[in-house]
Amino acid sequence: MRCLSFLLSACVVSASAAVAHAADAPAVPLTVEKIYAHGPLIGRPPKDLVWSPDGRHVTYMDGGELIDLDPGTGKPHVLISRAKMAPLVGSQPDSEEDRDHRARYGEATYIWAPDSKHLLFDSNGRLWIYDLGTGTGLQIGFTGAASGDDPKFSPDASSISFIRNHALTVLHLREPGNPLTVLAPSPDPTLLNGEVDWVYEEELGVRTNYHWAPDSKGIAFLQMNETEVPVYPLTDWIPTHAVVRGQRYPQPGDPNPTVRVGAVMAEGGKIYWVKLPIRDGQDYIPRFGWVNRTTLWIETLTRDHKHRAIYFADLGAGTTRKMLEISDDKFLDETYDVTVADGSMVLTNWTDGHNHIYLYSFDKTHPLGADARLERQLTKGDFDVAKVYRVDIARKFVDYAANEGSVLEQQIWRVSFAGERTAVTTSAGTHEATFEPHGGGYVDRVSTRMTAPTLELCEAKGECHVFWETHALEPYGLRSPEPLEVKAHDGTTLYATLLLPAGATTAASVPLIVNPYGGPGPQEVANRWGDALLFDELLAEHGFAVLHADNRGTGMRGREFAQAAYHNFGPVQLEDQLTVVDAALAKYPQLDAKRLGWWGWSWGGTFTLYAMTHSDRFRAGVSVAPVTDWRNYDSIYTERYMSEPADFPEGYKDFSVVNAAAKLHGRLLLVHGTGDDNVHMENSIQFIQALIEAEKPYDLQLYPRKTHSIAGPDVRTHLYNRILAQFETYLMPPVQ
Repeated sequence: MRCLSFLLSACVVSASAAVAHAADAPAVPLTVEKIYAHGPLIGRPPKDLVWSPDGRHVTYMDGGELIDLDPGTGKPHVLISRAKMAPLVGSQPDSEEDRDHRARYGEATYIWAPDSKHLLFDSNGRLWIYDLGTGTGLQIGFTGAASGDDPKFSPDASSISFIRNHALTVLHLREPGNPLTVLAPSPDPTLLNGEVDWVYEEELGVRTNYHWAPDSKGIAFLQMNETEVPVYPLTDWIPTHAVVRGQRYPQPGDPNPTVRVGAVMAEGGKIYWVKLPIRDGQDYIPRFGWVNRTTLWIETLTRDHKHRAIYFADLGAGTTRKMLEISDDKFLDETYDVTVADGSMVLTNWTDGHNHIYLYSFDKTHPLGADARLERQLTKGDFDVAKVYRVDIARKFVDYAANEGSVLEQQIWRVSFAGERTAVTTSAGTHEATFEPHGGGYVDRVSTRMTAPTLELCEAKGECHVFWETHALEPYGLRSPEPLEVKAHDGTTLYATLLLPAGATTAASVPLIVNPYGGPGPQEVANRWGDALLFDELLAEHGFAVLHADNRGTGMRGREFAQAAYHNFGPVQLEDQLTVVDAALAKYPQLDAKRLGWWGWSWGGTFTLYAMTHSDRFRAGVSVAPVTDWRNYDSIYTERYMSEPADFPEGYKDFSVVNAAAKLHGRLLLVHGTGDDNVHMENSIQFIQALIEAEKPYDLQLYPRKTHSIAGPDVRTHLYNRILAQFETYLMPPVQ
């Protein structure tokens, strides 16, 4: 469920603005159409933000043009015009139908060449190189639109590699005719050489499955054999003759893709397969790369998510060595990124109770000579490292983001290999950085709960220049929600926010809508711009109060807080949410305890169904794209928390809401996209069948062809009007 982390806090459009505070009702009323019908209400922030390798350019896409920022002044100028960009990017398919991972997971649609003088564009499988000196583009190859593509320059820029028909392929730029070499052919579409499959992409955060050697003479790649992975049928009912597309999708207990790491010369030849002591097709290889030109590092993760190891493999000697291992009695955190170079290894884990950065060393002249040695825990304390942005091996420091100082905020930090830490950012709110590859410059995306994101280009010395902001939301006078701190039954502090309708003072006059995510990973309640604010304000204008709370089992609160979700997908989460609801009702007498509603998306959609079948307190609810039977979801995510079905059968029975459909209370609106390749529509169909058998009424809204995000101005407008109508109809009328 990782792909929706940016949606689940609100599942509304992205917005960025400086928002004015107002004590009274908004001067300009919000409507669903204003929020969704014409794209983001305040415009579109820059996307595809990328630094050039030499650090002299930081570029982004804006309105079909490629914009370049001067790193010294922050002033933008057009690097490639809209007219010249048109053939380079081609026609862009609807985001719901575009399953290329770069678009789906917010990655850039272009790549800088190592010389910082050329750019590589993928126009629906057709590769173009754009020469900044001449201002011209040259089409160099056709990769095959259904292959996954993933083009890359070799480090010396002599070649371009990509995936074509599931095969690892290299185009040699410096040879006459630019010949192609298929390094790892794929005789069958179930054999993926260097290509990323759905489940690794979604649940392990894998964005590429091959890497060039530092000397450009070879490539290491992951081969995934999906022959035994079951196929789920995704049906398009819009054509006269329905079309079915098969998706390889392992569910809990199913065979996973069989994986192994290979290495091959860039000119072709025999593939060397690394021998690893892993269970074939059961354990995972989330990350791998090159230690030096003859040695690979490979990260493995056991299927039960309790053991993570780093191996070194000497390609010349044909030997491997386990360099280190990290274990946990329940499950490991989800941070699999590793940096290995020049005798140093940097990674994060939560061994001491929080996710922190650790520095290891090894003999760079004889990498397999001894186990990796722990040099230092670089960060330590009652906070979590959210992301490592850059590891500078040469200058021996790490740039990272953490919630040190406040669990509700995120700052950018730097720590030296000696353990000396410096705050890079200090202003209130949440900071996210994009660092220049080798210098100290960075782009800072900063926001607070009531100040939507501003993008700044910052120099190494600390001076920052704003290059994108908007004030379009100021006329609406959005109001800040009330912060709440509530103690869970075990004494843990739970953070929440409550937005009340303006001027609501009469006792028991306001219906309350609970809108949590609740599942592992996302942290909703934080001092950052949350897209939920717009729809929350709209609901408040219609007389509803809206409550958000982070229960135990969610992220950024340390290992114990997160591991509350282990073998517990419902009871502890609902207990915490009801505790916060009761605290809000006690503190704000204007809230009506007899008119409670609930809505959520994905895990939050499942949570809606769990609440409405395990409590009789909720009068109306909306469940969007829910998992209704945990046997239906993917193996990697589900088994991390629930183990395999054979090992925890009672949990799969008790925590799957389909088995509690007969206990549904309140009026339910069930929403699903028929093309959802993340949480398949079978979940809603099975729940509907159980409701019919139990003679329970329900409302249903389907969105043809739409995937898990149900994206697009037309459908988002329809969906949120539908949600509003559900609560207006079934929650707003006073109880008789």
